[in-house]
Amino acid sequence: MTATSNRLGLAALTALVVGSMVGAGIFSLPQNIARSAGPGAALLGWTISGLGMLMLAFVFQNLANRKPQLDAGIYAYAKAGFGDYIGFSSAWGYWICSLLGNVSFFVLIFSGLGYFVPAFGEGNTWQAIACASVLLWAMHAMVLRGIGQAALINAVVTVAKVVPIVVFVVIAAVGFRLEVFTADFWGTLSLGGLGGQLRGMMLITVWVFIGIEGASIYSRRAARRADVGRATVIGFLGVLALLMLVNLLSMGVLGQQQLAHLHNPSMAFVLEAIVGPWGARLIIIGMVVSVLGALLAWVLLCAEVLHAAAGDGTMPAFLARQNANDVPANALWLTNGLIQLFLLITLFSASTYTSLVLLGASMALVPYLFSAAYGVLVAWRGEGYADPSAPRRRDLVIAVLATVYALWLVYAGGVTQVLLSALLYAPGMLMFAQAKRQRGQPVFTPVERVIAVCVLAVSLAAVWGLWHGHLTLG
Repeated sequence: MTATSNRLGLAALTALVVGSMVGAGIFSLPQNIARSAGPGAALLGWTISGLGMLMLAFVFQNLANRKPQLDAGIYAYAKAGFGDYIGFSSAWGYWICSLLGNVSFFVLIFSGLGYFVPAFGEGNTWQAIACASVLLWAMHAMVLRGIGQAALINAVVTVAKVVPIVVFVVIAAVGFRLEVFTADFWGTLSLGGLGGQLRGMMLITVWVFIGIEGASIYSRRAARRADVGRATVIGFLGVLALLMLVNLLSMGVLGQQQLAHLHNPSMAFVLEAIVGPWGARLIIIGMVVSVLGALLAWVLLCAEVLHAAAGDGTMPAFLARQNANDVPANALWLTNGLIQLFLLITLFSASTYTSLVLLGASMALVPYLFSAAYGVLVAWRGEGYADPSAPRRRDLVIAVLATVYALWLVYAGGVTQVLLSALLYAPGMLMFAQAKRQRGQPVFTPVERVIAVCVLAVSLAAVWGLWHGHLTLG
């Protein structure tokens, strides 16, 4: 495969952003949001999340323009701003987030197919896990044939999967009833205070926005550097509109309690309430196509993050090797091997789609936080600005807002998600140490050693909580 065939234009980069973001989350959005928030809180929550993620999108756009030499996006920004260990942690956290995302995708696919084949249940029966494993390794074989080919397939799938979502939006708009939407508008009768509702829905909104950095991850493969930022913003705005329409229109079709108790993919059962069984079938088929496309994009993202981190020695060198098709094969094998392991864990722990989503979203918070904070540093120092005037001040304000939003997300996630996230971050230290020894360098700086001790302490607290039943993965 030639280098030219791997170059991605604006349309392909935008498709990667949309393909990464519009996956499983949108099809389960009605139930997942209704569990935490009423219509009023949902409107306010989407406003906060939309503005916060828009600030992050602008940060990624600005960093792509100001730091064109940083080719791995979300990982490279953290490393450049805060050192090797923070950079490694961002790569590791994003990778684990993607792993959990892929596992949740498999669970949702077969949960949806359970509408037709009851043996699949909620997507975590042995029959579902066996079929998911076959699908995983078939996709693995496809990606090994070349990233350019996989990106092309993703672009086609992205177009195909948007169609049932648009059909849902049109029909739900016709079936929307204002009296249903405004009944217990603020959710105080069943869900409690507004602050708790907002916190409850934040990680779900983060989850459906993950993938906003997709074009940035592939910046080194872009035909034109400027297209990276454009693709990020264009993809984000389009997906935001779809997400809000799907969520809010559903709240005018069924009440909050009805939505909260739907099975996933809940969008299918909302449409079924309007038009009958054919509506559920349409959405489930569309969901399967959508999630297959998202799986393809996310498998690519996983491998790219590991490959880029290994390329400069932050991760062990074996992950930097590529096959004859310019695919980071070792990174892909490690990624899909661990996805298989998590699928088996899902079978024995009976983890649900929602529990995987919340944990995956929590793992994304560290990479987002340090990317936003690096945006603050770049604007503050004036790096990459030929004329340090108004654009620099504007970019600084945007980056500060994005950082505040990321900190709010950590708070909104709560203590449980912090503990579980630390438990998944801790094993990464072994790979970080191996990479450092390969380069003949000390493993940690004094500051990094303090951070590592804190991560280990919190992870031990998580182990204690799991052992005594105070924490659960399911």
